[in-house]
Amino acid sequence: MVFYIVYLFSIIILILHFTGWLMRRNMDWMVMLAAAALFSVNILDYMKII
Repeated sequence: MVFYIVYLFSIIILILHFTGWLMRRNMDWMVMLAAAALFSVNILDYMKII
C-alpha cells in the first residue's frame, strides 16, 4: 500500500511540475522530495524491509 501512495504522490508532483504550477508557487523543492521518497521506497523494497 505504501508503494501506491508514494508512486501516486510522485506522479502528481511531476504533473504539477511540468505544468508550471509548482514554480509559480515557489514549491519546486517538492520534486526533490518526491525523488527522495521514490528512492527510499525502492531501496527498502530491494532490501526486503517493507
